[in-house]
Amino acid sequence: MHIVILGNGISGVTCARYLRKRSKHEITVISDESDEFFSRTALMYVYMGQMRLRDTMPYEPWFWEKNRIQRVRARIEQIDFQEKKLICTTGESLRYDKLVIALGSKSNKSGWPGQDLDGVHGLYHLQDLEAMERHSAGLSGSKDGARAVIVGGGLIGIEMAEMFHSRSIPVTFLVREKAFWNNNLPTEESEMVTRHIREHQIDLRLETELKEIQSGVSGEKCASVLTTHNETIACGFVGLTVGVSPNIDFLKNTALETNHGILVDEHLQTNLPDVFAIGDCVELRQPRPGRRAIEAIWYTGRMMGETVAHNVVADDNRHSYNPGIWFNSAKFFDIEYQVYGDIRPQLPENQSSIYWEHSDGKKSIRINYETNSGKVVGFNLLGVRYRHEVCEKWIREETSIETVLQHLGLANFDPEFSKQHEVELLAIYNRQTGKHLTLKQKRGLPAVLAFLSN
Repeated sequence: MHIVILGNGISGVTCARYLRKRSKHEITVISDESDEFFSRTALMYVYMGQMRLRDTMPYEPWFWEKNRIQRVRARIEQIDFQEKKLICTTGESLRYDKLVIALGSKSNKSGWPGQDLDGVHGLYHLQDLEAMERHSAGLSGSKDGARAVIVGGGLIGIEMAEMFHSRSIPVTFLVREKAFWNNNLPTEESEMVTRHIREHQIDLRLETELKEIQSGVSGEKCASVLTTHNETIACGFVGLTVGVSPNIDFLKNTALETNHGILVDEHLQTNLPDVFAIGDCVELRQPRPGRRAIEAIWYTGRMMGETVAHNVVADDNRHSYNPGIWFNSAKFFDIEYQVYGDIRPQLPENQSSIYWEHSDGKKSIRINYETNSGKVVGFNLLGVRYRHEVCEKWIREETSIETVLQHLGLANFDPEFSKQHEVELLAIYNRQTGKHLTLKQKRGLPAVLAFLSN
């Protein structure tokens, strides 16, 4: 049997690896982006000089031949699902017995005038990194237009801002919200990140949107942007970071059922026999409670790859895709961010929250719990690190907030002799409830391992 995987990102490559563990079938991975699989989240560190591109590639060149995984560099323009055939832009074709579609995402565009000019790019593909490198030389210095304008206040936008900032390239950041990322972060955390961005000399323009991208004399390259406040800002690069969407345009109006993404069931099977889909391009028909139908997250892509690798070779006893408890992590310049479980911008009526913020304005801890039952539902951390496994176990086992607060030392993942903040958080809860709980100091790896093994 010949299994073809269309896409060599984290979903596709994970699928190929686990297929090889489970079978001796012929496996082919197709990509038009790069020959090698690389860590997409590490692209910013290549630009910033902290890594080389080859450092982002988890596998040595011999890995693919040793594991009998064929790689093909090609752009697929059409899929003949009836004949089970992939057709390349060159006219060549490749047949499959089972197909796994892992096409990933593409940067969103909103139909702005000038959005296709030279110097206008997102930050998703390897080619986007190459474009940033190509244009960066013209952004240095004090001449007019020596500036990057970034549109969109999400995680990709702040990554791009940090990248340019690392080379002392001025950045103007257009964000339509009243505070940075306040559609995902609670108010206090959003305001903290907003302050931090401005402390790094980023020209952050809140409640400001892009109206038009304007060209220079040649008419081919961006030279300025016009905002919704009718202000013109000279620039030599425009970063479009208003989110991503499934990269499935050429599959629209085919036999494959799509909506915003490729529609799949709980086994990640499409409506067509022998065709599966995984990763950013997928839209679940029935997502699990509290989860979204489309989740363009690294770890969910990896989990989908493992799940499909089982289901492709096991027609019976298929596994259902289960993403588990929500998790995400990021970095706002030098403030690390982690979220576990249910943390929403607006606190639900049935939940209560404990929030602590350090006096330096660069660290915070939020724990949400159900008001009536007391069971903990989520952790939100800025500048403080908690152990993923510990927080997940507390949420999964519906542990009471009081038990969690008394044993917070188990979660703390900061260096051993760094200042801890469990006492302050417990004091806040005691003030809110009138109780007199005390901390039960269990710390260190042996205590953590014992807790996780129970």
